[in-house]
Amino acid sequence: MNDYQPLDISSVLNAGIEVLGEDDQDVDVGSQSFRGLPFEVGTDSGGDCFISLDVSSGPIKIDAGESAHRVVFAHRLVGSEIDSGGSVGLPVAEYVFHMASGKDFRANIRERFEIASVPNDSFRGPSGLPFQAVTDQKHTLFERDQGKWEELGRRQTEYAQASARSYFLWAWTNPEPESVIESIEIVPQGAKFIIAGVTLGHEDEHPFARQGRRETRITVTDETVAGQPFDLSVKVDRGDTTFVFPLPKDPDSGFTDAYHKGYGQEDNTDSDSAYAEISAVPSATVIVKQGDEEVGQVKWGEVEREGVVETPRMKIELLDKGRNWVNVTVVDDDTGRPVPCRVHFRSPEGIPYQPHGHHNQVNSNLGTWHIDIGGDVRLGQISYAYIDGTCQGWLPRGDVIVDVARGFEYEPLRTRVSIEPGQQELTLRLKRWIDMNQRRWFSGDS
Repeated sequence: MNDYQPLDISSVLNAGIEVLGEDDQDVDVGSQSFRGLPFEVGTDSGGDCFISLDVSSGPIKIDAGESAHRVVFAHRLVGSEIDSGGSVGLPVAEYVFHMASGKDFRANIRERFEIASVPNDSFRGPSGLPFQAVTDQKHTLFERDQGKWEELGRRQTEYAQASARSYFLWAWTNPEPESVIESIEIVPQGAKFIIAGVTLGHEDEHPFARQGRRETRITVTDETVAGQPFDLSVKVDRGDTTFVFPLPKDPDSGFTDAYHKGYGQEDNTDSDSAYAEISAVPSATVIVKQGDEEVGQVKWGEVEREGVVETPRMKIELLDKGRNWVNVTVVDDDTGRPVPCRVHFRSPEGIPYQPHGHHNQVNSNLGTWHIDIGGDVRLGQISYAYIDGTCQGWLPRGDVIVDVARGFEYEPLRTRVSIEPGQQELTLRLKRWIDMNQRRWFSGDS
């Protein structure tokens, strides 16, 4: 049995795409994949493809005859009054799940909660995005190496927010997953809406990723690929990922023991070791590519369960050990007062954890020096954040490597600290090795 199974609702379809109006007929029909889940939306050869109902319609019943952990609906309102003063939360329908056990479970479908009209854009639209449903499209990464100048500001975010192209997806959780769902009764109670598809979830998981992104190391064990110029990317069907970034060649002791502390690290331009931050459901497939060539794929649930998963050409390792929100203060060791400086925080594996409001990578580690704005600088592999002596942000629990520099009169600090569970404060001390002002030398310009 497939982990997700579209229901055949063809016997109760009663409307074609014309029900959406003349200006909104470019919708997805036929066999579709929304957020990695399969749906059957009518037929792409024309004819009826939706269930269309409103308060004047009678209820309809969809035969199921299957057990499931979740039932996922692709549906939408045909119109909304919210922009013209209408209320949020108005009842639209009641979905009644009739179980073989004799029980009935009822779910209220409300405007802007479980259902909404499809927005005209990602940020506002006629009714905005619903609170308990998700868009049919995923977040997407921008093109890494190209883009339009007018999108320069948005490119700094690295991804485009998910929007609804055709429908919203809402998942019902079955209180009795071992019991067969005999039928689903749709009882309209308000404005006109459509149901485009219904899919049963047989996996014991929520079908939409609800956890934060987790740091994941990718080690390419195929020497032919590992030695190629860096061009790794990750695709996740039922979740999201960041860009992939190379990790330093010697991220731990080679970094802490290096002579030029506070002044960056040589770039790793190979494809041997990298990381991405991934948020996905357990059944998601994670695919790693070098350019257009697939290096390997794994199930995210196996990575979460085992910690490390190996394929013939690569190894994927979950490095997320939990994080603390930490307030950091950098002080002059003699005076005890905070001093402006530049800072870099990283895990022993080389994954950066820069202060809140600062980039982990300046300009996504590309060579476009003139685009980014803000108090950051990149020296080789390393991004530094300029701070006034204080900062805050997420740091991983366990060992953290810090790299701090302040001009030429202070000794750079590159050392290892430990972040304990519950720790919220960290103080770093910079030692002045010479005071040129005290020797009557002052900076100036003529």
